[in-house]
Amino acid sequence: MKKRYPVIIMVILLTGAVLVMANLRKKIPVSGPAPTRPEYVLVIHGGAGNITRESLPDSMAAEYYRELQTALVVGHRILDTGGTALDAVEAVVRFLEDCPLFNAGKGAVFTAEGKNELDASIMDGATGLAGAVAGVTTIKNPVSAARAVMEKSLHVMLAGRGAEAFARQMGLEMVAPEYFSTPDRYQSWKEAREKMDKKGTVGAVALDKKGNLAAATSTGGMMMKQWGRIGDSPVIGAGTFASNRTCAVSCTGHGEYFIRNAVAYDLSARMQYAGTPLRKGAHEILHVKLKEQGGTGGLIAIDKNGNFVMDFNTTGMFRGYLLPSGETKVMIFGDEK
Repeated sequence: MKKRYPVIIMVILLTGAVLVMANLRKKIPVSGPAPTRPEYVLVIHGGAGNITRESLPDSMAAEYYRELQTALVVGHRILDTGGTALDAVEAVVRFLEDCPLFNAGKGAVFTAEGKNELDASIMDGATGLAGAVAGVTTIKNPVSAARAVMEKSLHVMLAGRGAEAFARQMGLEMVAPEYFSTPDRYQSWKEAREKMDKKGTVGAVALDKKGNLAAATSTGGMMMKQWGRIGDSPVIGAGTFASNRTCAVSCTGHGEYFIRNAVAYDLSARMQYAGTPLRKGAHEILHVKLKEQGGTGGLIAIDKNGNFVMDFNTTGMFRGYLLPSGETKVMIFGDEK
């Protein structure tokens, strides 16, 4: 009997191991969304900066609240009917590009030469494909040009006249450079204000019903920028990033810092390789890493389970979110939670 004990013990151990593994497989799915993942989520931003109640009159703040709320409605129509996250972020950013309140598309800030130069990017978390345009002056909706680069070219980023020629070839709507100018922006340029403007870069991140993530960002760049300066908004991994493995991110702020620190990708990498939760990763990047360097700005992000964050290290950020329950909220100032 003694000789049979090792065999019996081995059978018991193996049987137990099989049962444990089977139980684990039932409790922890190998892939797919978490059981509590919402059907869809949309988060938007309209730029971060020195935005305070003292600097932004109530009447102007009301306009921003209204336009941010409308942008959420645009995205809701797509996501609620089963549309893709990619379609949603493009549509929302197009709306914000057409709204002169923000520094993207119509109403973009002026360069030192008195021109409007626009940048945009978009990324599909499901495929890892991305597209961007930079330094364009005649494309009505740069975010749509960025998507065309992603889907209809062999490239990721096109700039200047080449990007415009491509957009024209793709049949996108083109406009005269004067289209983007607005009186208040022109006055700002005349006064050569070099401080952070209250109207900022725009962006959107979304999670759709199929569990796919997407992100898009668009901007008119930095007021009084020179020498063809390009910021982080059209740079994949700096201003925009999306991966179904982790999260979708859109950034806004002092672009040079976001480029040097690959902020959008950094958040994804912290989640994928270190297991850092979304909110913790965003806080570490904005309030520790960038703050130590003197970088200012913010970001919005959604993870693969539908958790989202709207964080910034400035006094305010135009922002809002939409949940499938119908819950929406738009905010501007730092004391709004």
